[in-house]
Amino acid sequence: MEKYLVMKKITFLFLVGAALLMWQCTRTTDSLSLKSSVDESAAKINTAMSVISGTKGYELMTLTDLTKAEESFNDSINLDMIAGVYDFVPDTFYCRNFYKPFWRFKKTAESEMLVMNMPQKLVFHPRFLFNPNPPDTIAANDFTITASDYHFYYSFLHKYDYKLMAGFALKGEDIGSLDVMYNGESFSGSSYSSEYKFTDDYSVLVSYEKGDTSVSTFALKKGDDVLLSEEQSFIWKGFHQSERKYTLTIGDVQIVRGTGIDSVQVYLNGVLQKTAGAKIVDEGDGDGSVCHHRDILLTFDDGTTAKLSELIGPALDILKTLTDPMREMYFAKHIVDHLAFSVYYQRH
Repeated sequence: MEKYLVMKKITFLFLVGAALLMWQCTRTTDSLSLKSSVDESAAKINTAMSVISGTKGYELMTLTDLTKAEESFNDSINLDMIAGVYDFVPDTFYCRNFYKPFWRFKKTAESEMLVMNMPQKLVFHPRFLFNPNPPDTIAANDFTITASDYHFYYSFLHKYDYKLMAGFALKGEDIGSLDVMYNGESFSGSSYSSEYKFTDDYSVLVSYEKGDTSVSTFALKKGDDVLLSEEQSFIWKGFHQSERKYTLTIGDVQIVRGTGIDSVQVYLNGVLQKTAGAKIVDEGDGDGSVCHHRDILLTFDDGTTAKLSELIGPALDILKTLTDPMREMYFAKHIVDHLAFSVYYQRH
């Protein structure tokens, strides 16, 4: 019996020692993996933005060739009012009034969706969309917008409810889809979200909710995996908003700063890192974003440092050109809305 107890004690001590050794190895591996995780995620982000910047979807979302002032609509329409298949007809520029000139589209088939076929030049060079003098030659209707959901409900005092879900095709090939939601009331705030799904399973989402507490976000994803995201929440202080919490996610790494937190916290796979750290650097005194005047200085467990702008500089440059037009819903408001209202005014 005594021999049995001695053996049991030795076995117990061996198991404890093995557990401590495994814990130490895991701890060492974790401390080393923070840097490798950031490097791996940075490579994925740079690859994603390199692919996205070469797509026609990126070209759509970053259009700058707009010469017409923003239109102000005060009508309410929904998809049922404009559903059908429409083809662009040249030499039919029509001016209902000075503020709402448009090209006519010929209805060629019935559909529960809004399907509009037109030359890509009207979309990728929208100055021709608003100009009664088209170029000498206009190609065939090789660009298609297919809206499966659309409504623009407008009421007194600029209260509105907006929704758009549309896919885009160039010469019959899918180049992505756009999902936009926008609603607001003058006295209670507003909210919007805009997501473009590119080819190769990449997507970019931006959103904003305005109220007593405002939240601004953007995310770069591949499928359901978040490659890069940023979330900022603001509260009103006096007559301006002050940042309450900031969260930046890079793959498995999260960087968090809040009003109740003494310092910036760094997490790896949800585990707070004890020796690694981060410092948020803003240009000027205002709140910033990594897309505008903000940088992150990371300090790894081995004491080495790296700036986010150095790790994903090329990707950030591309992302900056994309997030602002998406936040402004530029393509939806200037192109899709103009075309939808063109059909509406033509039919009604």
